Amino acid sequence: MPHTERVPRKIPRWLWVVLPLAYLVYFYDLSATGLLGPDEPRYASISREMARSGDWITPRLWGAPWFEKPALLYWMSGLGFRLGLNTELAPRLPVALLAVAFLAFYWRMLCCEFGCRVAWLATLILGSSGMWVAYSQNGVTDMPLAATYSAAMLLAMPWVARRDTRQLPAAAAMFGLAVLAKGLVPLALAAPLLLGRHVRDWLRWRVVLPFVLVALPWYGLCYWRNGWAFIHEFFVVHHFSRVTSGALMHERPMWFYLPVLLAGLLPWTPLLGLMARRRVYRDRQRVFLGVWVVVVLVLFSISVNKLPGYILPLLPAAAALMALALDEVVDARVWLAACAALLVAFPITAQVLPAAVLNGLSRAPRPEFQAMWLAAAAVALLAWLLEARGKRVAAVLAVAAGAAVGIAHLKTVATPELDRSVSARGLWREIGGRGGEVCLGNVKRDWEYGLNYYSATALPDCEKQPKALQVLPASGGRTYLAPAP
Repeated sequence: MPHTERVPRKIPRWLWVVLPLAYLVYFYDLSATGLLGPDEPRYASISREMARSGDWITPRLWGAPWFEKPALLYWMSGLGFRLGLNTELAPRLPVALLAVAFLAFYWRMLCCEFGCRVAWLATLILGSSGMWVAYSQNGVTDMPLAATYSAAMLLAMPWVARRDTRQLPAAAAMFGLAVLAKGLVPLALAAPLLLGRHVRDWLRWRVVLPFVLVALPWYGLCYWRNGWAFIHEFFVVHHFSRVTSGALMHERPMWFYLPVLLAGLLPWTPLLGLMARRRVYRDRQRVFLGVWVVVVLVLFSISVNKLPGYILPLLPAAAALMALALDEVVDARVWLAACAALLVAFPITAQVLPAAVLNGLSRAPRPEFQAMWLAAAAVALLAWLLEARGKRVAAVLAVAAGAAVGIAHLKTVATPELDRSVSARGLWREIGGRGGEVCLGNVKRDWEYGLNYYSATALPDCEKQPKALQVLPASGGRTYLAPAP
């Protein structure tokens, strides 16, 4: 039965504690580093061009159509540029706001289905999980997909449990947004909803129409303007080839996502042990959450090309199952103390992250012991004592608060080095006002897209158009600026 009667009418008192933590986790130092990797500056460049040109249909990278992803992220970031946000906040702030807005929606939906105690436990777990936080800080498509797809699945839960169809139109509209976030992927992930004997509920016009009105106009207009080139590049190359071909250079073994999931759930990874108990799955809603986790994990594991963020959409379901299992366990002291002990991962990550991003985790230096590591033991003791006194939500909040402080520490310690050695922003500051004198040597895509983004125009190739200053590759994934020979 739903728990609608348990949804509070007043502002929950926990909110006054959670809001400062949310700021610390999601918005503190959001622009401390320049844009990272090849994807973030590339998507931001496309979004900026949309905002500048007023063409919100055809994505363009340096004047040429770019059909790798659909338009939702570009529209979000483009709105940021239109509002006058700076070069880092315009692509990142909309994604961070979406992540936080989803958490509020997530709490509300779980409160209706499972009661507000479970909703608080799940929201604190998800909101302080390492992978959820990490992808809320980057202007890439993973969080928009995870938030819209997960919202659709949560809206479908009353139908799964009780064949309550009232929220199916809203679920269909959210699936439409998910298709605008990452193409056909969310439809494949939603396949289990269409396998039951009541599938006709999804085929009624009042359900189909919201999906069509949200998802199809952009695809139709983009095809109308660009023809078969859009269909081939978007669907053939960037959908079907990702599943079957290693040409996109993201080929990984089948087991790749198992360690990613263990790391991505930090500091809550020990709760997977509770979630694995059979008695957790005693009703249709819980089985639905379990199938949600398995489908996302299996489908992306089958795909040849794998990136860590692909499994982000399973985290809301996993966090809900963890919360349900945690809510029902008689004594959670050991479980919560183990989670708190793993808070030590944040100061350790702060030490090794820049080198790991540049050269891979295996080549990063070993972390050196710091007194801050002992803070994890203090939080573990606090969580133990709170649980012993029957204050389970407070114990979980203590661990989540420890994660928030750890994330803020990670940002403070790691971001200066990331900005200097990984982001192109540091090198662009070194170039200063001499952008017209610079060309690019054989540098990695990260630096090419990053420098082009900060220059606001595509820098020429040194072999084709030599300039007085050259950006050249250095050892360890870095680059350096040198005068032309």
